[in-house]
Amino acid sequence: MPIVEITANELDVEKFIKDKTTEISEAAGDDTAINALSGGVDSSTVTLLGHKALGEKLKTYFIDNGLMRKDEPQEVVSIFSKMGVNVEIIDARKEFFAALKDIDDPEKKREAITQTFYKKVFGRLVKESGARHLLQGTILTDVDETVAGIKRQHNVFEQLGIDPQETFGYKIIEPLLQLRKDGVRKVAEGLGLPEVIFNRPPFPGPALAARVIGAVTPEDVELVRQATVIMEEVLGSVNSFQNMAILHKDRVTGMRNNMREFGRQIEIRSWESTDARTATPMRVDYETLFYLADRITKEVQGVVSVTYHIAKKPPSTMEAV
Repeated sequence: MPIVEITANELDVEKFIKDKTTEISEAAGDDTAINALSGGVDSSTVTLLGHKALGEKLKTYFIDNGLMRKDEPQEVVSIFSKMGVNVEIIDARKEFFAALKDIDDPEKKREAITQTFYKKVFGRLVKESGARHLLQGTILTDVDETVAGIKRQHNVFEQLGIDPQETFGYKIIEPLLQLRKDGVRKVAEGLGLPEVIFNRPPFPGPALAARVIGAVTPEDVELVRQATVIMEEVLGSVNSFQNMAILHKDRVTGMRNNMREFGRQIEIRSWESTDARTATPMRVDYETLFYLADRITKEVQGVVSVTYHIAKKPPSTMEAV
């Protein structure tokens, strides 16, 4: 059955919230449901919709996969705690890095993360909690890109003929399927989420694993994490849709202290977009880019090269992996 899109312009936020809380309540019934909160606008919106619909019958977890930005689990949990939503952090770092070990193919990396998340980590949480439903923030762009074969999004199943009940042992409720990112932001604001959440730049489901080209190691993720801190500080005032730092696989020739150094290369992307279907690189001024590169090469150990991405989407995509 095709998904009927609700555009941001035609979205009646109050009606949408009312309709979706009713749908969630009816779908879950008297059963316990669970959901994963990452702090992104999609998962945050679903979390508040779910708690509005189910109250204490919804158990919310933050899965610490070791791939998030600096201090992200603690910061996100703190924001929701102030809103009266209890979130439990699950330490799954060892499981995710074990699943990603020696995998350099982008699709296989995404599949390893998907299987670890849904079957291993959430499979365990489902058994422990007795939940029969997983509430998640899949949006229409996720479905479109996956079905078109552009990029497999980790949270798309039924549209690929995968039955979550049969595969993972629980049903999935997806109240945001008819919306794109700009519509989700309006719903998030309507739910009373703070601006730091409803205007938060998108962050991929595979997290920093999507920003390491090649096999993912804890050491490489830490390099990207450090570069991301600097990139977000420097480009924080740039009115962009999304910014990211990407670590390339190959080492490049550089020099430091009058000696040759085979170092790492960081690529910076800064996007102007409305709904992520198309995007144009931001025209960041040269002095800002120069300062950004100078900080990264000085502060992130082993990085000798910083580049800026200037190809539009399409033919490029927003994430590199």
